[in-house]
Amino acid sequence: MKDFIAAQDRALLERHGLAGFDALWALKLEAVDEPNTERGGWSSVYRLELDERAFYLKRQSNHLTRTLLHPFGEPTFAREFRNIRRYAELHIPALQAAFFAERRVPGERRAILLTRALDGWQDLDHWLADWGALEPSRRTAIVQACGELARCLHEAGQMHGCFYPKHIFLREQGDLFEAQLIDLEKTRPLLLGRRDRIKDIEPLFRRAGHHWGSDELQIFLQSYLGDETSMQRWLHELSQRRRYKATR
Repeated sequence: MKDFIAAQDRALLERHGLAGFDALWALKLEAVDEPNTERGGWSSVYRLELDERAFYLKRQSNHLTRTLLHPFGEPTFAREFRNIRRYAELHIPALQAAFFAERRVPGERRAILLTRALDGWQDLDHWLADWGALEPSRRTAIVQACGELARCLHEAGQMHGCFYPKHIFLREQGDLFEAQLIDLEKTRPLLLGRRDRIKDIEPLFRRAGHHWGSDELQIFLQSYLGDETSMQRWLHELSQRRRYKATR
């Protein structure tokens, strides 16, 4: 895969001498959390601010995922970057990439993914933490935005795979909310129709269900389905899936 630089970010990165892999790899920054070492290598995230723009710089070494197409593994960022590009092509609201590249050095497979920071956005967990104090109209707008996001995702033939509150980012726009997705590594095509759709949105119901009442779950489904004709069937199947997950 060739190095990628987003057209709207190229001039800024070049001005700061950061338009190449080596410069971004060598950049000294403080990580925003502990490195991920689950896959035998490591992966870290850093915040990068350039002029008035902010990014998250993600670097990894030997942090690989193995699939049928890549039995010997590939950097997890490579898979996430492909999904970011696919979402953009399909017009699914999601985080945006500014730079991606990977390198092989003796004993290492390195990768860098630079994404634009979602400043001004908050994840759904942020809103759920103070859910009871929100005005009913804002709660409704948030739930509707989540349902419309899921509808857009699935109508484009994609399954997110981690449709959790922490991966849904929202921004208030007047009386409405906009929503978009992050963490696209586990995205795959929606192959099994309704079964995959239930599987994808049930984790949101399970995690947000501690805060959302039955009315709000129905508002989500109405926004997701576009009507109410099959809502009870969907609620039943989601409840079945929820009980199944609880007993595992």
